[in-house]
Amino acid sequence: MTMGTHDTDTTKKDRAILVSLVTDEVKRSGINHEYSLQELVKLAETAGVEVLSVLTQNRETRDTKWFIGKGKVEELRLVADELGATTAIFDQELSGAQVRNLEEALDLKIIDRTQLILDIFAQRASTREGIIQVELAQHSYLLPRLSGHGKNLSRLGGGIGTRGPGESKLETDRRHIRGRIDDLKRHLEEVTRHRKLHRERRKKTGIIQVALVGYTNAGKSTLLKQLTAADVYIQDQLFATLDPTSRTMELPSGKEIVLTDTVGFIQNLPHDLVAAFRATLEEVNEADLILHVVDASSEMRDDQMSTVHTILQQLGAGDKPQLVLYNKKDACTPEQLQMLPLDKKHIKISALDESDLIKVRELIQAELTGDTKRFRIPAERGDLTSVLYKIGDVVGTEYDENDVIYQVELQKGEYEKFAYLLEDFIEL
Repeated sequence: MTMGTHDTDTTKKDRAILVSLVTDEVKRSGINHEYSLQELVKLAETAGVEVLSVLTQNRETRDTKWFIGKGKVEELRLVADELGATTAIFDQELSGAQVRNLEEALDLKIIDRTQLILDIFAQRASTREGIIQVELAQHSYLLPRLSGHGKNLSRLGGGIGTRGPGESKLETDRRHIRGRIDDLKRHLEEVTRHRKLHRERRKKTGIIQVALVGYTNAGKSTLLKQLTAADVYIQDQLFATLDPTSRTMELPSGKEIVLTDTVGFIQNLPHDLVAAFRATLEEVNEADLILHVVDASSEMRDDQMSTVHTILQQLGAGDKPQLVLYNKKDACTPEQLQMLPLDKKHIKISALDESDLIKVRELIQAELTGDTKRFRIPAERGDLTSVLYKIGDVVGTEYDENDVIYQVELQKGEYEKFAYLLEDFIEL
């Protein structure tokens, strides 16, 4: 059973030791393994796990059988016995065979980073689309690992790693799992088709769409709530928001736009998850403007921003117009604040400061609004008149014999779509 966001888990709490393997490959990749491990602690706590200890192993390469090497497995077993651990959570992805070998040697539930993130998503999903996406990602993850998770996911007591597909699915064969994946993909295609229709309707009405993106826990949901008075779930934890939330927001000019909060990004976001959530994340591709919300107080700010940029590129949204909102300025040191850029594309804010929210609205309006142009339209060209109302706000009209002169405050993105129709009618 998939748990809702606010449900209470009555199962016994997992007591875990976290394990990280630092290989030469990890060092070359530029991934900050210490920060990744800190993040794993937060992920475990978000999943409701009690973290007992952290263990790091340095090796040239991963051990194909034991992942961290036989000697380190023995050390882990002794620590687990001493502390009364029930679970070992690894910061890297494990193969089915490695899970099986580690389970037999340690008599612990074995979870890797991907499975932990999938488990959190299973707790957070609340819409039909979100639930389908999570289950699809879980099945895609489990299929090649079925032989390695028999004991792991059939342990009594539930807890992390057993939500979603759970025990009953593992008692079936691969053909059944593949069939379920096909079913889920069909359901998801149907949901995606509906979402596409909604997008097309929104486009036809000429409504401007702005997407909030950012590293998980950067403050996107708080900002959405403050800007739109939206009733959204806010918690100081990773992935507090999973399903996208769209609300209308009024700009200083009185014009309304649609503001959408998206799922938070994270370092090493599982490939299966990115694939399953592509339909949701593609809200970003439909946006006229992206607001990149950054936790300015984070020591890993630059790495987090880089992760967001990388995922936006993967989604094909890397070249979208973007404003960077350095959030949580009240939690920054004076030195941190001094290092941040401040210009038309970057602003330092606190999502809880009303004067900063006014600045955000003004910045969005300035970014979306282009120049003011005058168009001389012959009276018989009613088709062009309707286009003018799509490309911006008509703020003035004059009549000159058989022509109407319109003064229009342009919306950049919309004007670019129709400029070819209007270039011969611009008043210089």
